[in-house]
Order: sequence, then C-alpha cells, then structure tokens
Amino acid sequence: MIPLSIPNIAGNEWKYVKDCLDTGWVSSVGSYVTQFENMVADFAGAKFGVAAMNGTAALHIALELSGVVQGDYVIVPNITFIASCNSVAYTGATPLLIDVDEETWQMDLHLLENFLDNNTYIEERLNEFGEKEILSFYKKDDKPISAILPVHVLGNMCDMDHLVRICKKYHITMVEDSTEALGSNYKGRHAGTFGQFGTFSFNGNKIISTGGGGVIVTNDEGLAKRAKHITTQAKTDPFEYNHDQIGYNYRLVNILAAIGVAQMEQLPDFLIRKKEIDRRYREGLESDDLTFQKVGMDVIPNNWLHTMKVKQQRPMIKHLLNNGVQCRPFWVPMNQLEMFNDVPYVTEGDKANEVYKQCISIPSSTSLTDQQVEEVIKVINAFY
Repeated sequence: MIPLSIPNIAGNEWKYVKDCLDTGWVSSVGSYVTQFENMVADFAGAKFGVAAMNGTAALHIALELSGVVQGDYVIVPNITFIASCNSVAYTGATPLLIDVDEETWQMDLHLLENFLDNNTYIEERLNEFGEKEILSFYKKDDKPISAILPVHVLGNMCDMDHLVRICKKYHITMVEDSTEALGSNYKGRHAGTFGQFGTFSFNGNKIISTGGGGVIVTNDEGLAKRAKHITTQAKTDPFEYNHDQIGYNYRLVNILAAIGVAQMEQLPDFLIRKKEIDRRYREGLESDDLTFQKVGMDVIPNNWLHTMKVKQQRPMIKHLLNNGVQCRPFWVPMNQLEMFNDVPYVTEGDKANEVYKQCISIPSSTSLTDQQVEEVIKVINAFY
C-alpha cells in the first residue's frame, strides 16, 4: 500500500533523541524545547514561539489568551478538521460557521463580509479585567463575536489582505489555524503571522512531525510569556509548588522537541519535494472529471496533502484502495456533526457539502519515490 502521508525520518532524529536519553532530559524541560520553539518562530518570521503538546492545545491557549470566553462566538470555516471547533468549545464559546469558496476551499470572505454587514452591530463591553473593548455583536441574540479562526486548509491560504481588513472593520481578533500551513506564504509573509496568534501542528501526517506537538507563534512578548506560563500549569516558582491561576499541562516534552529540531533542519528540502509531487499530479492526472484546489496568485502553498475533486468519489476511493493506494475522503463539514449541527451556519448553496462529497486526498509523503507517484497517477487514470 502506498501510504497517504507519513513522517520522513531521514536526518538527525536518532542522534538528538539519543542525546535526550543519554542525558536524561526527556520530559517537559530541556534545551531542545527552546531550540524547537525558536526554529519554528524564526522560520515563520514571528518573534516568539511557544511549544505545546499538540496543535489542538495550541489553538485552545491562543483563543483563551485572545479573550474568548463563555457565551462568545468564534467564526470558523465549515470545512476544517474537528480540532478547530473543539478548541472553540473548550473556551465555552460557540463556533459560528462560514461556508467555503468552492474553488480554493478556504473560508468565503465575501460571504463573511456580507454576513457581518447585515447581521452585526458594534458596541463596547467590559472584558474579564474590567477593561472596555469594542466588539461586533450578532443581532440575532446579542452575543459578541470575539475572534475569527481562519483555517489554511491543506496549506492553501485565502486573500489575507481582505481578511485583515474585515477583522479591523468589525473589531474581531484573528487567531490563525495554520496547523497545516508550515511553509505557506501570502505575498511573502508566512502563514500564522497575520493574526494575534498563529498555531502549527506536528502530528504524524504533517509536513514535519514530532509524533505529536504544536507551536504557538506571536509577535507580542507579553502574550508569549502568558502562553508559556499557562501551558506549564501556571507555576510561579521553580522550587515551590505555587500557581497563580488555572493552567494546563500542555507543554511539549524535550524528546519530541528533539525530533522536531531534526525535522526543521530538513524542512526546506521537504517543501521542495512537496511541490514536485503536487506538480506531477497536476500534470499527470488527465480526466476532465478531476479538478484541483485553486491557489491564488499571491499564495505560495506548502502543498501539504494533495487533494483532488472527483464527481465519482466513492467508486474512486474503492478503486484506489483495491489497487494499493491509500487515500482519504475530506472532513465531514462541521455543521453535519452532532455536536455542532445547531450552531449558526452562514451559507449560500452549501459549498462545503459539495467539497466534502467530491474530495479525495492521495499519497503526498515527502519520502514518496518518483516511481510511487507515477503508480498513483497510473491507477487513477486507469479508473477512467
């Protein structure tokens, strides 16, 4: 079976892990954690990085530190991995779902702006510190929309200039779900650096992997310090067990960060290989039944996981699996999941459902050989 997306362990992973084992620094403190945080932040062009145990934990902390509280709304695209909406729910807030663009599969910004124009008003409220803040409120129930969580689906990006303008106009804090977008850029600016926070994931299927792990990036030193504090149980003293607030055991352990350092050293080569695989699929897959994710002229994606739109999705999935090619359907839209089917969903034609019903992800590992890529192309073309 040609795998879908697996880690490429081809560098100094064994060496750095052995160093952790030899020195005994395997847990939540150690030099590799700091090194990994700095490497990710530097690569993204952010001033600060804070490691977390996974991308979902990173999203949760970023939202909490952005002032999202119980009773708020957070805007989320309807096509995303469940972690996006789960992290919103962890804060006590409610996702407000926006349909996606049928070609890029990113949040539909024109639909979003039209919704905000016609269904919100701007007003002040007092935050948890007793300070005044200006927010947009949903006319339907007078609840505040405190944040937006754009998701860079598959490493692609929307028109970030447009999104930044929307956030400023309606006083909505942006937290970027860049968990799939390490190495993606919009007009030369890296994903995760447009909002107050950006978050990355290093799950086993991502472009680089620590097995599990995440990093929060920000340009705000105070917020970075608070993120590090709250992810380490809010402990205030290195010796005494004093804590000044409810914190979380969300820190990445040193032994996994060591793998991350080795993976970051290889990231430039991984990005080159991803682009080669994506280019070959686009050139070699011939049927008019196939369409690919549209990428805007200002976007340079990381080509994380090649996904194609196929009208005969389920028969194609069966054909691929029967011929030794691992594949996956797209995520079920959030509004179709039991936990979120009663939350607001803004749509004109439910493009998210169309994307879900037709998309298939195909092998994209950086360790794929040219021969394996050609075999995948051959199997898909044979279907037609």
